[in-house]
Amino acid sequence: MVALVRTVAYLGLEAREVEVQCHIGPGLPRFNVVGLPDKAVSESRERVYAALAAIGLALPPKRITVNLSPADLPKDGSHFDLPIALALLATMGVTDAEQLGDWIAVGELALDGRVVASPGVLIAALHASTVGSGLICPQEQGPEARWASGVTVLAPRDLTSLLGHLKGSLVLPEPPRGAVADAQAGNDLRQVKGQETAKRALEIAAAGGHNLMMVGPPGSGKSLLASCLPGILPPLTPAEALEVSMVQSVAGMLEAGRISRVRPFRAPHHSASMAALTGGGLKVRPGEVSLAHLGVLFLDELPEFQRPVLDSLRQPLETGHVDVARANAHVTFPARVQLVAAMNPCRCGYAGDPARNCNKYPRCIGDYQSRLSGPLLDRIDLHVHVGAVSALDMTLPPPAEGSEDVAKRVAAARQRAVVRGVRSNAELEGELLEGHATPDEAGRKLLLQAAEKLRLSARGYTRMLRVARTIADLAGSETVGRVHIAEALSYRLMTG
Repeated sequence: MVALVRTVAYLGLEAREVEVQCHIGPGLPRFNVVGLPDKAVSESRERVYAALAAIGLALPPKRITVNLSPADLPKDGSHFDLPIALALLATMGVTDAEQLGDWIAVGELALDGRVVASPGVLIAALHASTVGSGLICPQEQGPEARWASGVTVLAPRDLTSLLGHLKGSLVLPEPPRGAVADAQAGNDLRQVKGQETAKRALEIAAAGGHNLMMVGPPGSGKSLLASCLPGILPPLTPAEALEVSMVQSVAGMLEAGRISRVRPFRAPHHSASMAALTGGGLKVRPGEVSLAHLGVLFLDELPEFQRPVLDSLRQPLETGHVDVARANAHVTFPARVQLVAAMNPCRCGYAGDPARNCNKYPRCIGDYQSRLSGPLLDRIDLHVHVGAVSALDMTLPPPAEGSEDVAKRVAAARQRAVVRGVRSNAELEGELLEGHATPDEAGRKLLLQAAEKLRLSARGYTRMLRVARTIADLAGSETVGRVHIAEALSYRLMTG
């Protein structure tokens, strides 16, 4: 007899259905798992053996073969434990094999028979909803699975309770849907003393979804400004929150099924590797640029990152996704992020500071800033200088306007972009860009003069138009005028 149980394999945010086939036949006692399993799947034999022993069942002294079909699709992850155990129990006649055909099963098994959490349950639930099946998953991840509409969820604590439900001796309650996490209060713009130009640039970046670079000496407040950005960004829409949660589910970061409406804010250390930043590794997992999807990726001390690591961001910043290619798999993760970077003007940090001298000026500046490639800088829309903060500035009273006030203007500007058919002005292109961001005659002349003088690339030219469109939206103007072009260009001139 051969029993079949369905489960899934994860390729990025895609779930590929896998059929777990179990056969028990004559021969020397042996338990084989075939079908391109990785180390974690191969080790499931020991976990399944111990879990069944914990509930009082022994494997028959025969040859047991478990095949994961399709056999040419690589399988990785501990979530194959539960479907393997169910296929084995069905083959042994402990549970009804036909009844299991209505379910997709995912979950890791503990040695005492408990069903414990594994990454990717939300992806599996969405797949089960698509194909019209139910989902069997760990109890603690039931709330996560319930976010998929129209799917019946069984969330057992252990194998014993699952078998009891399948036999009808007890009924497992349907798990509640996961909660929407409360927004945590972050840093407020009222904490920033002075830096009016930088705060204006931050507001423009938030309103249009533009990439931002802040250059200034140590202690000038660059990191504080960046940490204030989530507080002025509009909350995620329900559809966007589901997108973000899918990435977090695959990464094993979705705790208790809580979905947050707050945009992600990721700030990796400058020692991060390429795989950590863009995704990959032995088991392909999303990197920081994907974990920041629809949110903010903050890179402090930008030139201290390895240059190949930074250049690996060029494609995601342009396309909104990252492709991780391996010999046995090609995985795509979403990566539509807003990049915010901070750096010192030179290695010592004091170039241009009248109070302190840079001993190796101007070589110190050139050596430090040359670590950043031109194509990467060309993808950053706003460049702003953040000056040093004096002791006198710190004694000033808090600004009258805080994050809540700025957030209202940002939300209004973002709504104008939504009416145009995009999430933010940073996504305007083609006919939409020409139709909504073409400046008036005075603005066009100024832009052409500046483009020739600054030798703007085609990418730089279109990015200037998008920034000018955002500035006009914040001003409540239907047309892009000379004053909006001039302010957009002023942030381009901050480079270097």
